[in-house]
Amino acid sequence: MNSKTDDLKQRAFTFYQTAFAGDPRGAVESYVGDRYIQHNPQVSDGKEGFIAYFERMHREYPEKSIKILRAVAEGNLVALHTHQVWPGNEQYVTMDFFRFDDAGKIVEHWDALQQVPGEMAHGNGMI
Repeated sequence: MNSKTDDLKQRAFTFYQTAFAGDPRGAVESYVGDRYIQHNPQVSDGKEGFIAYFERMHREYPEKSIKILRAVAEGNLVALHTHQVWPGNEQYVTMDFFRFDDAGKIVEHWDALQQVPGEMAHGNGMI
């Protein structure tokens, strides 16, 4: 295994867990570089946009949970495959992609989110 990519996977994991647990400012201070480019259309660009979004999510949905299922890294990119459970047992599967700078700090984020349906055309599940 490559220790650099393993380190980046751990950084992405801890960053996301910290933000989801209600400390997005701490996550940003510890794991984000000088600039944070956001591609999620529901979250404002930059560090403060990320912090505001996650602070609001934590206030409105404190009982939400996230489980990181997989982490894949190549070069300076890390992808996290997650399972999220929100109030009312609404479940989502996400793919989050983080780009790191040379100092090992997150500088860019993309994601895709899909709600887990009640019925599927197969028995494989999404998790």
